[in-house]
Amino acid sequence: MPARGIQHIDLAVGDVGRSLAFYTALLGPLGLKEKFRLPTYRGTEEVIYLEYGPHGFGLRPADGGVYRHYDVGLEHLAFEVDVHAEVDEAYGRCVAAGATIQSPPSHHYVEDGEDYYAFFAFDPDGIRIEVFSWLTSPYRSD
Repeated sequence: MPARGIQHIDLAVGDVGRSLAFYTALLGPLGLKEKFRLPTYRGTEEVIYLEYGPHGFGLRPADGGVYRHYDVGLEHLAFEVDVHAEVDEAYGRCVAAGATIQSPPSHHYVEDGEDYYAFFAFDPDGIRIEVFSWLTSPYRSD
């Protein structure tokens, strides 16, 4: 049986409400929605699962510490959108929310070529977020 792919990823965040507001503002207009809330296996908090297309991710409270880009762990989280205009719109929402921008929308990311268009920003905990689109995706056959 072939692999089905990653079902979900949970992010441990400093403030679940703040992170939920960030991701909802950034991706809500593109279809992100809250799917459900469940108590964690520890039973001391809940995890909020968000759905983005057929994929999802959870937000749960961290026990402490600080996320540092390029330390062991998640390097970045990428969200694909359908067209370049949606990248620009998400970028505008990110700027309006006061997020730290690593790089504005551009076609010029080393090996990815002119079909690829993206921006990079940091969420409230410093996790790097990518929003991108392809004119023609090298990963799709449509």
